[in-house]
Amino acid sequence: MLMHANTRMNLTSIRESDEAWSKHIFDSLTLIPLLAELEEGSTIIDIGSGGGLPGIPLAIALPKLRFTLMDATKKKCDYLYQTAMALGLTNVRVICARAETLGQDRGEKTATGRDNVHREHYDIVMARGVGQIPMLAELTVPLAKVGGLVLMTKGKRAEEELANAKQALHLLHAAHAGMVDTPTGRIVVIEKLRRTPRDYPRRDGEPKRAPLGVPKK
Repeated sequence: MLMHANTRMNLTSIRESDEAWSKHIFDSLTLIPLLAELEEGSTIIDIGSGGGLPGIPLAIALPKLRFTLMDATKKKCDYLYQTAMALGLTNVRVICARAETLGQDRGEKTATGRDNVHREHYDIVMARGVGQIPMLAELTVPLAKVGGLVLMTKGKRAEEELANAKQALHLLHAAHAGMVDTPTGRIVVIEKLRRTPRDYPRRDGEPKRAPLGVPKK
């Protein structure tokens, strides 16, 4: 389905299915050991899901967990929704929004509390191929519960990105909690220590234009 949809829109630069299996599907499934101990019904959000990676393969493999796939591009959201429906993934929902907006979404007031909350709601926030850690931290950490984790699928430059992200993680009340080497890359684990200051994430586009703690060139 991914390869077929990729002929109509730009979901991946990979055109061969064999290569997609190793670089996309198997790479997504390397996150399973970090998710396998979660309680049934735990909430996970995949930021910038695009072609549904890693969210859809993980939702297939871990049906007792609840996945939210988020992307800012409508045609990609349509693809994600149609794919989840075709695969019968009742543990998947799709949201078309920017991470900056969702990270400030405190839901709607009700008689018993708040509904449809996204800020500080998720047990796990995942991101794969979205951007470098100083920028990505601002988009992901606000969505995690206190004590929750952010899992970033990265490559060879993970240590360099982490070194540049020290100030960003400090400002966001988060900390580097480990790095897992996999056959296809590295998973950077960030733990949310305390509630995110209300100023973060900043308005749409600002985290990318001026990443936290990174001097302007």
